[in-house]
Amino acid sequence: MTDAPRGPGSGSEPPGPPVVSVLRTEADHAWLPPEAFRVLGSRRVLVSGTGPLVDTVHGEVAAACERFGGTVTRAREGTASAGSAYDLLLCLEEAAERGDEGFTLARERGRTVVTATGQRGLLHGLFHVVRLGAAAFDGEHAPEAHRPALATRMLDHWDNVAVHPVMGQVERGYAGGSLFWRDGRARGDLERVRAYGRLLAACGINAVSVNNVNVHEAEAHLLTDRIGDVADIADALRPYGIRTHLSVTFAAPVVLGGLTTADPLQEEVRAWWAGATERVYAAIPDFGGYVVKADSEGQPGPFAYGRSHADGANLLADALAPYGGTVHWRAFVYDHRQDWRDRTTDRARAAYDHFVPLDGAFRDNAVLQVKHGPVDFQTREPVSPVIGAMPRTRLAVEIQATQEYTGQQRHVCALAPMWSQVLRFRPGGAAAARVGELARGGLVAVSNAGDDPYWTGHPLAQANLYAVGRLGWQPDADPLALLDEWIELTFTPEAGPDPERLRAGLRAVLRDSWRTYEKYTAPLGVGFMVQPGHHYGPSVDGYEYSPWGTYHFADRNGIGVDRSRATGTGYAGQYAAPWAEVYESAGTCPDELLLFFHHVPYGHVLHSGTTVIQHIYDTRFEGVAEVAAARETWASLAGLVDDARHARVAERYEEQLRCAREWRDQVNSYFLRKSGVPDAHGRRIH
Repeated sequence: MTDAPRGPGSGSEPPGPPVVSVLRTEADHAWLPPEAFRVLGSRRVLVSGTGPLVDTVHGEVAAACERFGGTVTRAREGTASAGSAYDLLLCLEEAAERGDEGFTLARERGRTVVTATGQRGLLHGLFHVVRLGAAAFDGEHAPEAHRPALATRMLDHWDNVAVHPVMGQVERGYAGGSLFWRDGRARGDLERVRAYGRLLAACGINAVSVNNVNVHEAEAHLLTDRIGDVADIADALRPYGIRTHLSVTFAAPVVLGGLTTADPLQEEVRAWWAGATERVYAAIPDFGGYVVKADSEGQPGPFAYGRSHADGANLLADALAPYGGTVHWRAFVYDHRQDWRDRTTDRARAAYDHFVPLDGAFRDNAVLQVKHGPVDFQTREPVSPVIGAMPRTRLAVEIQATQEYTGQQRHVCALAPMWSQVLRFRPGGAAAARVGELARGGLVAVSNAGDDPYWTGHPLAQANLYAVGRLGWQPDADPLALLDEWIELTFTPEAGPDPERLRAGLRAVLRDSWRTYEKYTAPLGVGFMVQPGHHYGPSVDGYEYSPWGTYHFADRNGIGVDRSRATGTGYAGQYAAPWAEVYESAGTCPDELLLFFHHVPYGHVLHSGTTVIQHIYDTRFEGVAEVAAARETWASLAGLVDDARHARVAERYEEQLRCAREWRDQVNSYFLRKSGVPDAHGRRIH
């Protein structure tokens, strides 16, 4: 490992480096099984252009052709003279309107042609052909331009360099240890990291932050004397166009530099960050930038010096600007030492109150990273009002692929439908822009991947990782179509004797799994009915009397948090019209968010026609029944899925069903005791 300068290289001479083989990593093929490449590996292919990512494209095609009997030719430039000698042309060309990652796909004169202006675009075009399969070579069609709606599609890994005594190797990680770190250093098996980069590029992700946002001492040193470790990881990800980012502590000038202050307006602090950043780029010329959690849950920040979040973010933005880097400044800032008896303090208000007054104060290369909901990745939250309230600031929407509050990859919970609702939401009303259009800073997800052989612990949780990249590329994509796309790639190329039954079974267990999970857990927008600390399993009052916030205020008369302007915390007023008015009244608030915005009697009648208490009872029973049915559907797929994968999922379904019953019994019995209202259907409530 070295701190010597390194970079992508010229990559001008074919042939390029060999394509990574996932088989060599003892990891699952996920959505890139070898059979998926038959569609291009059995054809005559021309790869035209030069550069390191063109080398990667050529390597991918060459490996496929070697396996399936096709041929690949490498040319430096020019495709017009190719005539009919090739079935597929992958060409780097000049067409500035498509941008670095865009590409055009056409089918003409019996040839499929992918052209791109940038190397990343050619790589994305290659994987698009793999997704299309045989359809990419059918008929004739005019050129179709493809370009990502969001320039940044990023994963944040909450990985610790050293194993943390409480959070382990990966904070909120449910898929084994870190992909990047082992025994306090970068892992030696970086071939697996390269395989990971390949999977990410194939679904559209183009950036990764490689360490925990809660920066401990070992992670802090990655910025300075351990930057060589980060550079080794960047080298492994670079062949697939993935830029590497690093989480840093705001207190780095004190912790690492020996200064007495981290005040962002002090010249010595600015000079320290400028020097540290210069050394980072000497080691990693294509470094993406910093991720910062500041003044949040005990992390240091600019408040200690009487400065604003804009002051703090701009300090790092200025250090990164000469190199084209970006600082992602997280908006997850709230009072985590609340008095539960004080109903005027509302965690949901915090991000808006802290950041909206600073709109327009952030540098152009500073991105404010905002959680998609106002609290903390709960199963159901309204869209954060911050996203529609800062038009002069680059915002990134942060989602959580790791299933901290949605079953921790022991439960099936396909999250793309939830994320799609967020990205399609129009904060300013029906004629206004959608969240996916307002997120000029991109889409960021907390990763759910680790060193587990299946990458995500639960094999079906791979669908969530895949959806992050695809929704980042196209935020208005149909989430169920993306799910079908993932199923088709992951399972059917090597399907057993009945591929259509396999597809139907997978759709059945995945499509409504988020709503099933919601049915047996916290109801109608309530959050945090989980075991404190690890957040797995039910505890209705687990956080109700804690300094982290109060979430349901259930008593004998009713349930819910009054966030109205008229009588509550005023949170509903943070929204623009028409949502402020919709959420203000219990009569107009959507059922699924009612208890997030209002404290109502148990007999309150929902728009669905049932009462709140009966809804609680009914949905708990429905959720358990749906899990039981999904378990049986999965069992019926034995023989259509490889035995090891089938056994892993079957084992997880046993735990999901056990836990769903526990949720049902605890939640229903709690509210039976609180309300005194029996179940209208006379079912046993424990």
